Amino acid sequence: MTIEDVAGKAFSKERFDGLLADAVRGPAGVPGVVAMITDRDGNVYEGSAGERAAGFGDPMSTDSVFALFSTTKAITGTAVLQCVEEGLLDLDAPAAMYVPDIGELKVLDGFGDQGEPILREPKREITTRMLMLHTAGFGYDFFNESYNRLSQEHGQPSVITCTKAALTTPLLFDPGEKWEYGTNMDWAGQVVESIRGQRLGDVMRERIFEPLEMADTAFSMTPSMKDRLATIHQRESDGTLTPLVGFELPAEPEVHMGGHGLHGTVGDYMKFIRMWLNDGAGNQGRVLSQETVAAATKNGLEGQHVGLLPGVIPTLSNDAEFFPGVPKGWAYSFMTNEEVAPTGRPAGSLAWAGLANLYYWIDRQSGVGGFWATQILPFADAGSVGGYLDFESAVYR
Repeated sequence: MTIEDVAGKAFSKERFDGLLADAVRGPAGVPGVVAMITDRDGNVYEGSAGERAAGFGDPMSTDSVFALFSTTKAITGTAVLQCVEEGLLDLDAPAAMYVPDIGELKVLDGFGDQGEPILREPKREITTRMLMLHTAGFGYDFFNESYNRLSQEHGQPSVITCTKAALTTPLLFDPGEKWEYGTNMDWAGQVVESIRGQRLGDVMRERIFEPLEMADTAFSMTPSMKDRLATIHQRESDGTLTPLVGFELPAEPEVHMGGHGLHGTVGDYMKFIRMWLNDGAGNQGRVLSQETVAAATKNGLEGQHVGLLPGVIPTLSNDAEFFPGVPKGWAYSFMTNEEVAPTGRPAGSLAWAGLANLYYWIDRQSGVGGFWATQILPFADAGSVGGYLDFESAVYR
């Protein structure tokens, strides 16, 4: 089944426009949304609805700019894979060979009677493969109670500060022992910087954004991007939305955070999705080899699964799990659904999300991908994730 079959026979553009319009209506609605669908050749649907900032009157448009949060990770993963292709990086060598600081981190073995962290040496060294698979031992304070305690009681900076200090956290377990979602890809970005001798954003621009003609994606926004920036909103306990005017990632970050730091448009991200649909080929040249894409899109977890992300900080995330009951793995660097998803997405497809309720999927089997972008906290907001699942389901239904 091709996307032309779906879009041409099952639904018109008006049908998808209606799904976006429904998402911004009602008390649980979203302030604004941009959504797109692509096949291997180009976008077959582009739509927007609502406002960039609730109550301010600026309409959301398909060229609106979003804080991409963790949808950044797959782009960083691509930069890592390029280093591997060129023989510059051994995924199974100690990551400390490239970034010595990561070799100094200890494992957190709980807290003492006075609340002090109890630290010990790890049993093995972290590798870049572990970073790509989220098995190195890192977490996030909004998904892990121990990290939240380090933040609340010991002043551990939040990752949104985009500082080196935010990355120098203890490990939650010995490297390689289990899957835990966290700052792994920020460290993977540091590996890329060490190998290339450039900042991560410069590496991405030269080796990913320019070949894919992604002119509106960057760690530091251009004036034009800033003018089109959508505002992040807070979903309050009564369901209302408060625009967090001025709440933004640092304009000139100390660290280009490969896990969450990019801004960009949905249209740009669709070009990235198409590269994966097309076995690594972009409009202006090849980004990855076919062989690398084939290897990178397989579940890399052995005997482990991606599970529930507990919402430890309620203002930042609800409890979140994609497709409960469906086994899920992790590739380089995407979630994989190991069985057919309730939306109709085939087994082995790729997907992930961003903290402010951005969601995408890449179905290489059918040659279809999509992206749904809002700017709302906490993560897994019912109005946004529900709209996204309806949108994806409409493609397959």
